[in-house]
Amino acid sequence: MPGRDGEPLVALLAVRVLRLEALLQGVATGLVGALAVFAATSWLVLRGGPVVGPHLALLAQFFPGYRVTFTGSLVGAAWGFGYGFVAGWLVSLLYNAIVAVRRQP
Repeated sequence: MPGRDGEPLVALLAVRVLRLEALLQGVATGLVGALAVFAATSWLVLRGGPVVGPHLALLAQFFPGYRVTFTGSLVGAAWGFGYGFVAGWLVSLLYNAIVAVRRQP
C-alpha cells in the first residue's frame, strides 16, 4: 500500500516512529528530576539527625534558594524540573537532527 508520493507505507512509518516528541520528552525528564530531588531531600529531612544531608546541601550551588528542608525540597523540585526539562528537550532535538541527517539519501 503506497503512501504519499509513491513511498511505501513502511518507509513512512519508520520516519514517524524514529522521531521523538521534544516537548513530551522534556516534561517526562523534568518530572523525573523533580521527583528525585524532592524524594531525596524529603527522605533526609524525615530521617533527621544532628547533621542533615551535607552532600545534598551542595545542590545549592546549582539551585539558588535550595536548602535541605521541606521548603527546600519544593524549591529543589522546581529547579530539578527545569534542568530536567531542558536536558530532555535538548536530547530529543539532537536525536531528531541525527535521525534526519541519517535518513537523507
